[in-house]
Parts: sequence; C-alpha cells; structure tokens
Amino acid sequence: MIELIAGGARSGKSRHAMGRAESLSPSPILVATATAEDEGMAERIRRHRQERGNQWRVAEVPLELAKALGALQAGDVVVVDCLTLWLSNWLCGERPDDWPSEKAALLAVLGATAADVLLVTNEVGQGVVPMGRLSREFVDQSGWLHQEIAAISDRVTLMHFGIPTVIRHRS
Repeated sequence: MIELIAGGARSGKSRHAMGRAESLSPSPILVATATAEDEGMAERIRRHRQERGNQWRVAEVPLELAKALGALQAGDVVVVDCLTLWLSNWLCGERPDDWPSEKAALLAVLGATAADVLLVTNEVGQGVVPMGRLSREFVDQSGWLHQEIAAISDRVTLMHFGIPTVIRHRS
C-alpha cells in the first residue's frame, strides 16, 4: 500500500501519517529526510522526536531514499517525512543534475515494494508562481513528483487544519 499525504505547513500531515502507521504496525519505521541546517530546523527535529513513541525505528536519509525504501520487506510499515525536504536536499545539494535519475529510482521502488509506505509532503503549488529560478524549479519539480506518486498511490490524503480528506482510495 502506497499513501501520499499532502498538506500545507502545520496541516497535521506528519501526525496523521504517524497515527496511520502506528495503527498498521507495532514497530513502524520513520525515514526522515530533514537535516538540521539551522536552529529552526533543529527545533522541528527535536519536537518530532519527542512526539514519537519508542516503538519507532528511525533512519535518517537526506538523499538516497530509493535505496532505503528498496531495503524494505513485506510487513514493514514506513513513513517518509518528507518528500519536499528530500527534493530540496537534491536541488540544493552537490549533485542536482542527478535528481531525475533519483526520482525515477524512487518511483520504480514504490511500484515494486511489498511494504506499506506513507509519504508525507508539502503542497506548495497552490500559491503564486515564485519569482526566483530555484523557487520556480522547486515548485515545478515538487508538483511533477506529487503527480507521479499520486498516480501510483493506493490512497491520497489531503490535510487541512488537522483534518484528513481522502481524495483517492483504491482497494
């Protein structure tokens, strides 16, 4: 089962994904893509750690997401938090030209995995078109990534104000 969980900042998407994962497994896995580049992000990471129970296994994976998910097995339940941070890591990292092949690898792994994967992501395409080149590239790439993952997802959930709205559910 693949589920894409999208929403704006502070929409409740991470909390929702973690609750879903805990209902599916006594020992879910968190794949965290964030890096503590500044004090604000370090605080977010600390807060997420405090909110998690001890049953969670955690892997910090800022770049090689496809490789990490490729190691999953049937019965594993994993939350990836979050795709837009992962995309930022690629676009702003040392090898941005490798992004298309890494995205293709992720889509291939998601299409083949027997694990349950809940993918958390920020919806950033509902605002104005950004003026800066990198910002436009980020919005474009995240929109295309979200469309491709939604197309292969069994369930797509949009979060508003802590309220999940399932916009696709395939049995």
